[in-house]
Amino acid sequence: MRNPVWDGCSPLRLLAIETSCDETSAAVVEDGELVLSCVVASQMDIHARFGGIYPEAASRQHVLAIDHVVHQALTQAAVSDPGDLGAVAVTRGPGLVGSLLVGVNMAKGLCLSSGLPLLGVNHLWGHIYSLWLRDGNAIGCESRELAFPLVFLIVSGGHTELVLMEDHGQVRALGGTLDDAAGEAFDKVARLLDLGFPGGPAIQKAALDGDPGRYDLPYPLRGNPKHRFDFSFSGLKTHMLHRVRAMGADAPQTQPQAVSDLAAAFEAQVATLLLDRVEDAVREFGAGGVCLCGGVSANQRLRREAEIRFRRIGVPMRIPSLTYCTDNAAMIGAAAGFRLRRDPQARDGLDLDVMARLPL
Repeated sequence: MRNPVWDGCSPLRLLAIETSCDETSAAVVEDGELVLSCVVASQMDIHARFGGIYPEAASRQHVLAIDHVVHQALTQAAVSDPGDLGAVAVTRGPGLVGSLLVGVNMAKGLCLSSGLPLLGVNHLWGHIYSLWLRDGNAIGCESRELAFPLVFLIVSGGHTELVLMEDHGQVRALGGTLDDAAGEAFDKVARLLDLGFPGGPAIQKAALDGDPGRYDLPYPLRGNPKHRFDFSFSGLKTHMLHRVRAMGADAPQTQPQAVSDLAAAFEAQVATLLLDRVEDAVREFGAGGVCLCGGVSANQRLRREAEIRFRRIGVPMRIPSLTYCTDNAAMIGAAAGFRLRRDPQARDGLDLDVMARLPL
């Protein structure tokens, strides 16, 4: 057993497990930054049949995949015995309870058999620390060059949060969505336009041939001082519903150009809504940089417009490489690694429980 209790000095390699939603993932990460392996088993094809995430099916697939995924991650990192690691980290929330339980129980079993410390990780902290990941091919993000405080936009299928990161382990919530998350809105609008699931990539593809200026879409919460840093997508989604109904039930099949234009308009409006709030926060708090993370940060329009906007106002901006935007265990390993760097004796008990709505 190489390093059952990390001494705070030697390199820390830990195994991380992520099963918060529909991706079964395991990774081995060194010192919270270097990715030695990251394996992801996707359930996308299964849930596409339902047009969204089917929680019971998700948890069952995690049960089927978890052993193989963990073994593959250890093998790729040349770890022959989990006891040679320094800790096991696992997502404890937020997420789907059934899915979370699979990962947490796997992590507890590994800790019981090896004597390794257990670290429960908030999934949102994982997204934040995806900005520090690097591997042999590319750097997830050069956020180590940025100066605190940093404004983070965490934007995914289940989360849209605006936070101020004042130092490692120190964040302040500025705002969030009042209804749908941005990724959820993408999924629902893609369903309206008959574009398939998941909605983000489907809308991005359709929008390539579209004119974002053809349709005038609403701007929720414009000029509302009470919700200056909050987001709302339900009204925008309802507006899209009325647009599609006005076109007729067969519009997705008979009016492909109109569908592309609507997709482009929706994608552009979401990007504007998100980045306007981020820019306001940057100016309000004198941020040293902007970081975008989460599955929706893979959207090419959002990435392009963010780069242009923040270069124009002279604020450094970072986004993880596409590999680390969507849910993955490497980001959980990064969050746990930085926690141990702050407190080498940090650990959670084997009575660790999952929390579907775990706050940041």
